[in-house]
Amino acid sequence: MNFSESTQYLLSLGHETLAMKLGLRNTELLLESLGSPQKSYESVQIAGTNGKGSTAATLDAICRAARIPTGLYTSPHLVSITERISIEGLKISEDAFAKFASEVRTAAEGLLAQGTIEALPTFFEQVTAIALLAFRAGNIKLAILETGLGGRLDATTVVRANTVAITPVALDHQEYLGETLEDIAFEKAAIIRPGVTAIIANQLPAALEVILQRSRDCEVEPVVGGCQAFELSSKPGGLFQVTFQTSEDRYEKVHLALRGRHQIENTGLAIQLAESLRHRGFVIPKAAIIDGIQKTTHMGRLSQVSLNGGPLLLLDGAHNPSAARILRDYLDEFVSGPLTLVFGAMRDKRLAEIAAILFPRANYLVLTQPDNPRAASTETLQKLAEDFVPSQKIRVVPNVSDALQRARDVTPAGGVICATGSLYLIGELAASLRGELAKY
Repeated sequence: MNFSESTQYLLSLGHETLAMKLGLRNTELLLESLGSPQKSYESVQIAGTNGKGSTAATLDAICRAARIPTGLYTSPHLVSITERISIEGLKISEDAFAKFASEVRTAAEGLLAQGTIEALPTFFEQVTAIALLAFRAGNIKLAILETGLGGRLDATTVVRANTVAITPVALDHQEYLGETLEDIAFEKAAIIRPGVTAIIANQLPAALEVILQRSRDCEVEPVVGGCQAFELSSKPGGLFQVTFQTSEDRYEKVHLALRGRHQIENTGLAIQLAESLRHRGFVIPKAAIIDGIQKTTHMGRLSQVSLNGGPLLLLDGAHNPSAARILRDYLDEFVSGPLTLVFGAMRDKRLAEIAAILFPRANYLVLTQPDNPRAASTETLQKLAEDFVPSQKIRVVPNVSDALQRARDVTPAGGVICATGSLYLIGELAASLRGELAKY
């Protein structure tokens, strides 16, 4: 298969959420048939509700600063599926992706023909296998894996990473993970196994108790909230200078490259992961930790884009109430001028809660619908919006690129456009803006 054929094949397996089948056995058998590529390198697995991708990107930047050959696997992608897989900081080429996708397809169809499996591995299972194959071919030493959904039955868990981390747990994906915070924490805590190193971010009490119980069951002594942070200053736009203190070291006056106060927590988690990797034989100097933090990039998480001849554009994939509160806090603290909110989201999200948090902050609200089978209709969003925003300040524009143009029309030069609600929305905007993105 070429790249176009490989992406079409993967898409034919069904949308990665709608068509997913939670479970590990198919992935285990698939990887065995491919020669168990995950056994060729050390791995870190990161689960949680919000902050997984930022923590993974920061740890990857730290390790690359330490000259450790890394592979980074994240999801979802924004524009191209190749964004999910990077080796030493460079996303995989389309030709390489197609090569490994062909290998995975052949193996999967062979298992199905033999009756070893009853159904083809899903989109996410096969993309995970593609990443692990690419990492082996790239001779990496460390794979950094962002869990797709949950943890207990997620394809990345088959890797059996020796180092695991859990970012803050909140309500999200209840239709798959359970209705309560305890249910969701149970799914995510399952990545903790006997013998692992477990680094846990600060958690709500209900989630923390579940994680601690899992740790006790596995006879693991987790490190919980083990990094103190002392904010020194912030710049316009929400970039912070912070001093971090762990049990092993102190990192003075570090300039965070990712925006938002919440990135202080994510960065502290990445620091602890880097320190823990030293105990597994990796040489990661203090200077590399600081350098990596100050060079981290992660598109779609409070990313600022300068539009040609227009207002500032802020892209943030907040898609659950917890992430929406983080975004709202950022907007309240760092955005003083007129704000236009471009909003599109998936219908299976807690839309009323997200709307109540974000919509009242907007001077203008532009509602749109990403090109995704799970997307909420603009009619649904408009009914919600009318409870929070005067009707004369609501614009409904189904096409995403047209929605951004409408936002530009109503936003003064000194204002800010914030696009949010889903990373799928951010991806469509990024694709339509390739010629204008100052930094992508």
